[in-house]
Amino acid sequence: MTSKEKIQSADLKTITVLHYPASQLRAIATPIEQVDADLIALAQKMFELMFEFKGVGLAASQVGVTVRMFCASPTFCPEDVHVYINPKIVSVEGSATEEEGCLSFPGIFTKVKRAQRVTITATGLDGNEFTQTVEGLHSRICLHENDHLDGLVLLDKMGAVAKLANRKAIKALEENTLSL
Repeated sequence: MTSKEKIQSADLKTITVLHYPASQLRAIATPIEQVDADLIALAQKMFELMFEFKGVGLAASQVGVTVRMFCASPTFCPEDVHVYINPKIVSVEGSATEEEGCLSFPGIFTKVKRAQRVTITATGLDGNEFTQTVEGLHSRICLHENDHLDGLVLLDKMGAVAKLANRKAIKALEENTLSL
């Protein structure tokens, strides 16, 4: 299925944030061929969901549309929103270990080591390619959401101790998904 078909098949009235272990979270996202009204509508819906669920980033695969796009708002302000289509991490610098959560793993937090500064190339909703260097939380968001596009989830970043500490919450997510 092409990215356009995936986007067009999404029902924007009913999509929501998927929880682990939804299969879409493990999918390698499909590159987007063109920016059009359907893609822009999907991005707008993703921002609505991101703010509704109190997140600072959201990948399209987290709403069940496995295309290479994510949105971010590092300040959690509606005026500070960024869309990254077909993102590529160009360079990383430094590192910091900080607590990280994920809308697909509600209530679960773990320390994750990530680059402190990232340069990313992507296409914006205007259809133009751009390169941006971001730091701190914005860098962490870009790396976290880009992981989603590659089928990686928060669980993959957890060490053995964190997995053990969160085992009940992870099991509850698995059981809730299986009972749906």
